[in-house]
Amino acid sequence: MNRNIRRTSAFLFLPLALALGACEDDDPVMMDDEMNIVQTAQDAGAFGTLLTALDVAGLTSALEGMGPFTVFAPTDDAFAAVDPEVLNDLLGDSELLTAVLTYHVVPGEFAAADVAGLSAAPTLNGRDVTLSFDGTTVMVDGATVISADVQASNGIIHVIDQVLLPEPIADIIQTAKGAGIFGTLLAAVDAAGLTETLKGDGPFTVFAPTDDAFAAIDPDALNALLADPVALAGVLTYHVVPGELAGADVLATTALTTVNGADAAISLDGEGNPRIDDALIIQTDVGARNGIVHVIDRVIFPE
Repeated sequence: MNRNIRRTSAFLFLPLALALGACEDDDPVMMDDEMNIVQTAQDAGAFGTLLTALDVAGLTSALEGMGPFTVFAPTDDAFAAVDPEVLNDLLGDSELLTAVLTYHVVPGEFAAADVAGLSAAPTLNGRDVTLSFDGTTVMVDGATVISADVQASNGIIHVIDQVLLPEPIADIIQTAKGAGIFGTLLAAVDAAGLTETLKGDGPFTVFAPTDDAFAAIDPDALNALLADPVALAGVLTYHVVPGELAGADVLATTALTTVNGADAAISLDGEGNPRIDDALIIQTDVGARNGIVHVIDRVIFPE
């Protein structure tokens, strides 16, 4: 499914969250003077970033409502593990932020014993989280439940050690930085004035040469290329295809028209390995917020 459709679906799911949380008056419903989910998180003192995010997304009032809700709540440490630039961008994108936050909320109240018996649960995002239990630990997607069954008046909280992501939240540039193997590519993209383009809406399909791929070029030739922004842009845009093409889509064709305007050949070599021109595609389908990255072992040059 197209990422934009997924994000729109998650955003349109918000009215359901609000409906489930609606009260007949403006005050949160309390039972026996217990605290609701938001108040419980505030009282715990370990969910400042989550509470800020809920407020930015306009979801605080929903989680103060009747519910019941089951919330998988990432701690401040969980949010701190997200790249600061990526987190800042997420907090500035209310649509994507809503999609992420509603992915942490399951309608209904499920204690740890209930969760342990499930393999998946539908979230207010509209997508299912995967659940597993090994006899000791409950896992939600890749996150560990580190504290379970925190009771609130309108539901239950399970504390988790990672932020759950229904879709990528880092753009192509941020994804490349996080990988740690594209330093030369990132420097080249910046030198050519293309960084902001690849941080834009896209979507883009990027065939990304590793640092080792750039190291295979003669140093004098590489330095000359990096010093010529026009020629450099011509080479780099030959590595970018408009649209989002997964590995299967790439292999379904024999050539791709790049942003450069020239076509790059797609083939399988004698051993069945996928190639773009003479470069081996060594990893496919690295997702990003604004496209997809396929890793290649050589820099490719337009004719």
